[in-house]
Amino acid sequence: MPNQQIPNCPPVDPIMTSPQRIVRDHYHHQVVQVIHPVEIINRHHCIPIYQHKICYTERDEMA
Repeated sequence: MPNQQIPNCPPVDPIMTSPQRIVRDHYHHQVVQVIHPVEIINRHHCIPIYQHKICYTERDEMA
């Protein structure tokens, strides 16, 4: 077998690819007040209570 020479390759610049993004989501508690307004209404109703009174007149007649 003849003596084979391995060629020397010249150095090359490295190849840079686009960066890969790795997103790591972190969640944190956030207190949010929810206000529920309540209106209290006091209703007052008038209920009629009938009180019967008799008013009369008196007269004299001559027959």
